[in-house]
Amino acid sequence: PPRSTLFPYTTLSDLVLNKGASLMKFKDATMEDYDVAFDYIVKLWTYNTYDKDEIREVYREVLADENSFAFFLMDDDGRYHGFCHGDYFLTFWMSGLTCYVSSIISNEDERGMGYGWMLMDHAVELAKARGCKAVTLESGTPRTDAHEFYKKYGFEMGCYGFDKNL
Repeated sequence: PPRSTLFPYTTLSDLVLNKGASLMKFKDATMEDYDVAFDYIVKLWTYNTYDKDEIREVYREVLADENSFAFFLMDDDGRYHGFCHGDYFLTFWMSGLTCYVSSIISNEDERGMGYGWMLMDHAVELAKARGCKAVTLESGTPRTDAHEFYKKYGFEMGCYGFDKNL
């Protein structure tokens, strides 16, 4: 995917986005970050309601699952700029291991600054390192700005997603 002039790095090893004196870095999610993660989760799916204790247990299980990842994008001043979570799974559809990005969000007031691109690049690098054949995701129908981001990043809409609560 093309790089913008606002976001000039070419590889993860070159990941140095100067925002004043701050450098950007990825931080693996921990239980100590739960409140921050919960805030991102609530903002990502505003049309859902969440029980904070129930989501805490799901978050704990994600962190313990070797087939899941969760990370934040932070600057060296400790400010969070985004969150990403995903899973690895085998599928006949992609003929092998696939990475499913289930949560990706940057701060609303920082959209268009390259942070979403950085989050997605890191998820893609994790998927490649794991041997995945593809990265997939779903996006809520109200999130039209996110849909445009995914298209710009190179994703193609390949299916409709359906949910059935049990």
